[in-house]
Amino acid sequence: MIISLFAGGCHDRQETNRYAVAVLPTPAWNTSSFPALFGGADGKTLRLDRCEQMRELEFVALPGSLFTIEETIANGPNLIFRVTSREYPYPTATGYFIDSRFVKTLKTAPPERLRELPPRRKVIANLLAAKGSIYVWGGNCRRGIPQLLDFFPPAAAVSPRMKMRWTLQGVDCSGLLFEATNGFTPRNVSGLFGYGQPVAIQGLTSTQIMARVEPLDLIVRQRHVQIILDRQWVIESRLGCRSRNGGVVVRPLREVLTELMGSRTPLNDPVAIRDRGEKGFVIRRWYKGEIRTSSGCGGAAPPQPTASGPG
Repeated sequence: MIISLFAGGCHDRQETNRYAVAVLPTPAWNTSSFPALFGGADGKTLRLDRCEQMRELEFVALPGSLFTIEETIANGPNLIFRVTSREYPYPTATGYFIDSRFVKTLKTAPPERLRELPPRRKVIANLLAAKGSIYVWGGNCRRGIPQLLDFFPPAAAVSPRMKMRWTLQGVDCSGLLFEATNGFTPRNVSGLFGYGQPVAIQGLTSTQIMARVEPLDLIVRQRHVQIILDRQWVIESRLGCRSRNGGVVVRPLREVLTELMGSRTPLNDPVAIRDRGEKGFVIRRWYKGEIRTSSGCGGAAPPQPTASGPG
């Protein structure tokens, strides 16, 4: 049932509240049917595809993330908000939906979440700390969101693996980078195609490309990003789809480039891939300078506002 915009968070309901700020890591979904996602007919089943993914998950907003409430939907004793966010400006046919228990609501718009980039060595350490995490479609909190077990309790005890899925423990490919930078980088692969500056690789061999890259350069192709650790190694989160090769893995850069160049062409222009659909890949250099760190997925205190990122 659709009701007027009088809703706030779980304990804060006011007619004119039009904005919501995340106080916990907040899943944003492309459906409002949360009971169907968590529990199903038997109360202990998640809506998973054949690759064990909840494809309705878009991303996890970090504490301090700002939403504009476009619509409020009654869902038993709780409320669901259809929202928009400048942090996730990607179109969808259905809109994006969040549970009101993850946010606090406000009458006037507060500043956007502070985005500060950790030092390069810290970003790399964060990436490596995620090694071995499972792949979660739309995930960018490798430790998960334990409150999901309280907000959507299963009807019976679930297996450790199902608990990981229930609490969204894991990251997808762009989510790996998003978490490592404390939400500084774009949250979608399509946003990474033009992020930063191009590394000129068109017409080069794999050996020549290896000599040009720097730590944290991004290898971007349709629907996937890989992160260069140095001139020898790459880290990525792979879907895998029930295989043992899924999740966050570190691979030799030469192996990655050989695999890519077997079916794709190194290009300088991301538009050729993103808009014209050419079979290729680009490398983007986005890291600039050393800036103070900020709180991220693990912290409940909202960060302070700042300007947008590099590039």
